[in-house]
Amino acid sequence: MLDEFPALKAHYELLQRWNKTLNLTRIDSIERNYGESLFLGRHLPAGALRICDIGSGAGFPGFPVAILRPDCQVTLIESHQRKAVFLKEASRAVANIRVLARRAEDVRESFDWAISRAVSAEDMAPFLARLAPNVALLTGAEVPGIPGIEWEEAVPVPGGTARFLRLGRCFT
Repeated sequence: MLDEFPALKAHYELLQRWNKTLNLTRIDSIERNYGESLFLGRHLPAGALRICDIGSGAGFPGFPVAILRPDCQVTLIESHQRKAVFLKEASRAVANIRVLARRAEDVRESFDWAISRAVSAEDMAPFLARLAPNVALLTGAEVPGIPGIEWEEAVPVPGGTARFLRLGRCFT
């Protein structure tokens, strides 16, 4: 999978090096993170989109989405400074990625889509509709408890156990 995207392979190699000292993500889930992220990216609508990845951490799902969709502008939002430093280094050669080192609730921009895989739906509920009218979340079996979002039927993530892609539209 990573061999078909040289930028993802470079991200993976950098992640392995930095993860030894910064503990950015669990090593045993790294390949799953790439697969889930690319799966999400393939389900976004065609065309140039402005996307924000809330709580990007080591870059999932936003970094792989940006590589898969060079027509889109992807903003990685990460409040932990050490993770944001990693993201800036990893995305240095990727023109369609921007890193914001702040809490998502403090971001005053708007995007076409908000994506996330690691932030709880309840934590995002107060500000999600302000950031973007469309949402794509990688979740477990639970339905995200975010009022004001109309969810499509959950799409099972291939190869995952009880992992789902949830697409929604804010109507508030």
